[in-house]
Amino acid sequence: MRSLRTRFTLMTLTVVVITVAAIMLSSVIFIQRTESHNSNQTLLLLCETGERNLDYYFNSVQKSVSKVSSFVEADIDGLDEQSLENHMQRVGKYFDEMASKTNGVLTYYYRIDPEVSDTVKGFWYTDLDGKGFAEHEVTDITLYDTDDTSALVWFTVPKYKGEPIWLPPYITDNLNMRVISYNVPIYWRGQFVGVVGIEIDYSTMAEQVESIRLYNNGYAFLSDDQGGLFYHPRIDVTAMTDETKPAVPDGLISESTFIKYSYDGVEKVGSWLSLANGMRLYVTAPLDEANGDWVGLAGNIVVVGILVLLLAAVFIMIYTKRITKPLEELTEAANQADQGNYDYVLSYDKDDELGRLTSTFKRMSSHMKGQISDLNKQVFIDSLTHVKNKGAFTIALDDFQTQMDGGGQPTFAVGVFDCDDLKLINDQYGHNNGDIYLKTACQTICRVFQHSPVFRIGGDEFAVILQHDDYRNRDALASRFKSDCDAATAAAVHQWEQVHVAMGIAVYDPQEDGSASEVLRRADKIMYEDKSARKAGRQQTASASGPAQQNSPSV
Repeated sequence: MRSLRTRFTLMTLTVVVITVAAIMLSSVIFIQRTESHNSNQTLLLLCETGERNLDYYFNSVQKSVSKVSSFVEADIDGLDEQSLENHMQRVGKYFDEMASKTNGVLTYYYRIDPEVSDTVKGFWYTDLDGKGFAEHEVTDITLYDTDDTSALVWFTVPKYKGEPIWLPPYITDNLNMRVISYNVPIYWRGQFVGVVGIEIDYSTMAEQVESIRLYNNGYAFLSDDQGGLFYHPRIDVTAMTDETKPAVPDGLISESTFIKYSYDGVEKVGSWLSLANGMRLYVTAPLDEANGDWVGLAGNIVVVGILVLLLAAVFIMIYTKRITKPLEELTEAANQADQGNYDYVLSYDKDDELGRLTSTFKRMSSHMKGQISDLNKQVFIDSLTHVKNKGAFTIALDDFQTQMDGGGQPTFAVGVFDCDDLKLINDQYGHNNGDIYLKTACQTICRVFQHSPVFRIGGDEFAVILQHDDYRNRDALASRFKSDCDAATAAAVHQWEQVHVAMGIAVYDPQEDGSASEVLRRADKIMYEDKSARKAGRQQTASASGPAQQNSPSV
């Protein structure tokens, strides 16, 4: 150990080993945490999207049945035959109106308990072909034991429970179709009278859940809060009995949003959210698929790190005297990388072992930087409108800027759109209708500029990048957009269904624009000029129409 070269070699090797090991360890930890976070967020994002869609679907049914049940109980004025007959006519008209306004209704019914009346049975209407509701022969309840909740579940279960309830999937009587239903028991002066309910097509719900997929073997399913299945893409829930129902996997029922559990011997990770009707929506994927990316990257980092260490040992032992300075540079670079800075310069470029080590380290760092950058990328899709978001728009402009910086002159135009009166709609009609207003405007933009990428770059702002045919036809498309906005506004029933959007389109001019952002600023300026002109026009129209019309709200 008296040899300075030996001591220096061992010391240098020790430093390199520790440094590279620290880089590998910190990189593996960072990648694992980042990928685990991104995987959880992806699961949660899909779950949130599915929750909104299903809640909208289920809530519309639940609200309709609740309104009908309130109407029914308020309308009953007696249980004699004539009173019930008149009552049925009034309820039938109201129920038809509510069911026609509710999406996905397959059947609706109001059935009277045979113990209340053996002549007035109620009604049952079906819409099996989408052409409208038609009256269907009602099921003879007297053929069943209404105290047996295993049969005629749409009637017996709400009667037994005494409260509104969503029923698990079942085969509906006479129609032989898979449905789920929401049912409300009806009482008059404390006496059970009957049941009102709506059945919705099981396949419609199944399609919405089936559309939620990720990785190769990820999927979504529905259950109640105890784990009882409502829908599963790999299990026929309607064919299950109490004896054939699978056991609830350990870990599935949890208060935590993110869960880990085992099913059929496969370790899974998932996210769940509770729907408004009490069901749970799960989005799940095998654990090895969710962790597959970071495990593979970590393995590559370890392999590359080991190779770097082996090469470093050989180079240091052979060229100790020549590598002192380059080794210092390499050590400093490793320290920088350990701190997360991969943008460093290594000046040693000799065609020898140390030069190749330096080159290898550069490639490893570049590869590591690229992989970490990929892991840090977020989903560039706006969750409300499903178009690209501001981050994607920034990247698109940066691509054009790179072309400009390289001496190129790309052919493109930028369109900027701003939705008028979003705050007014949110304040007066609620944020749900404000979301409808934004989505309607976005759909109009996408429909007109269907060959161009559309971005949501702000709360009420959108942008498009025009190239190729859309660039050449930009004037015609702009004119068509205004026409489509006017047509949508004229056809709208409510203010939030109207389309009032200011627009500005600017074309990249190499002589005038020094950067892509200047094109955006010009488009933004044109848009605000259009917005001001539109506002002035509306004010003139309001003044001409008189004070009474100025104060009347749009609906």
